[in-house]
Amino acid sequence: MRIALLGGTGDIGQALALRWARDTDHEILVGSRDPERARGKAEEYETELDSVGVERTVKGFGNEMAADRADVVVLAVPAYHVRDTIESVADRITDADVLVTPAVGMKRDDDGFHYKPPKAGSVTELVADTAPDGVPVVGAFHNLSADRLANLDVELDLDTLVVGDNDDAVDIVVTLAEQIEGLRALSAGGIANAAEVEGLTPLLINIAMENEGMHDVGVKFE
Repeated sequence: MRIALLGGTGDIGQALALRWARDTDHEILVGSRDPERARGKAEEYETELDSVGVERTVKGFGNEMAADRADVVVLAVPAYHVRDTIESVADRITDADVLVTPAVGMKRDDDGFHYKPPKAGSVTELVADTAPDGVPVVGAFHNLSADRLANLDVELDLDTLVVGDNDDAVDIVVTLAEQIEGLRALSAGGIANAAEVEGLTPLLINIAMENEGMHDVGVKFE
């Protein structure tokens, strides 16, 4: 399977690229608005993987080409870039693909981070509204620390909540998530439930900021 990480030069894109490249045999494509930046980051990821004894090829492309080549497209971009990123690749994705969003709308003030959903109700719902007709959308990986995920020396024992209205697409994302060693995927229902899932992220960031030694806090449901 080919996985394209649009905006894959950022924190969550890097983290997922490294984990999937290390733990699976899927083809990893790093996308960026700047193809040269994507290629440079792909080389950096290969070097980091080599440092832990993993020889893998990671390819870098412009977002449009990465999306065109992929089976699963991850929108590894901030919430405020989700709509324009989808629109830039809309003619490169079809109903045979799966569009995944980990983005969360947040604002920060003196008290910390707060959930700030778009008018659609959640970023996942915004993605579903913006995606071409028929393209299945799944929300996942919202509540993970990108720093923790990107550190390949750290063993994970975390859950990620998955929301989606297309059962087949959800199953694909659950499988991909659980192929990352130490990560468990739990269904949280349909896209209408995405706000509840996304709203956990600012809470976790605030906990990490307010408590010593919890920089990479995550969630585990027992």
